[in-house]
Amino acid sequence: MSTKVWLPLALFGCLAAACGGSQPSSKSAADEERPQADAATGEAPSTEPSTAGPGSGSGAAVPEGCHKPSGTCLPDPKFVKRLCNSRYPSMALYLFANGSKWARGYLTRKTEAWNASGGASAGGFLEFDEEVLLLFERKADAGGMQVSGAGASFDALRWDGSCVTLSGEEVTLQKPPASKTPKIEWRYLDDGVQQALRKNEAIDAAYLERRRECKGAVSGDVSLKCVKADAKLSDAIVAYARGGGEIPLPSTLPE
Repeated sequence: MSTKVWLPLALFGCLAAACGGSQPSSKSAADEERPQADAATGEAPSTEPSTAGPGSGSGAAVPEGCHKPSGTCLPDPKFVKRLCNSRYPSMALYLFANGSKWARGYLTRKTEAWNASGGASAGGFLEFDEEVLLLFERKADAGGMQVSGAGASFDALRWDGSCVTLSGEEVTLQKPPASKTPKIEWRYLDDGVQQALRKNEAIDAAYLERRRECKGAVSGDVSLKCVKADAKLSDAIVAYARGGGEIPLPSTLPE
């Protein structure tokens, strides 16, 4: 039997930035850390253009370029802060799809979901081999006590639109043979995104099957056929996005 070799993201943290760190203990600490990132590193802003949502001001801009062009591709920290204040399922699909360059991470173990930013969290657990987008690196306090084996932690985005905070040991850059995703809830997607997805034959067929089997139910006492149809629709959406399918810019943007 072959042995799977994981590349801990703690090692990746050493390559992309300084190693070491402990997780912040409060929302205020996280809020203070994000705006200081640019000033502390002196890094130039992304050299690639950003786009803004229709009818929105610059505060709703969705980044396209890398915050760290010379290292791992992460979104702008200001955008990440807005994104992780709530849950944005349609925005998650937009960021995972469309040939995005954002760094992907994969869970090395089953991990409880929590959000150190203080924003909304889906709760529950992330599964082993689950795929996430890396959003923000939380570095250690250079003046604090260093714990042996501790590395940087990361804010990451799940496919369901929720943000989580993960230690460097909980994620790897090495893609597994079959990465996992949490279930995507159709009813939480923007109307425009739903309409675009239904233009895909496989997604539309899965949508119609779910509607037939679930008869309008979204939770509670539902049949096994409804549960399976719900999972099939989620899988069809993920397959479409991973296969290069285009997801339009959502109407609901992080604020």
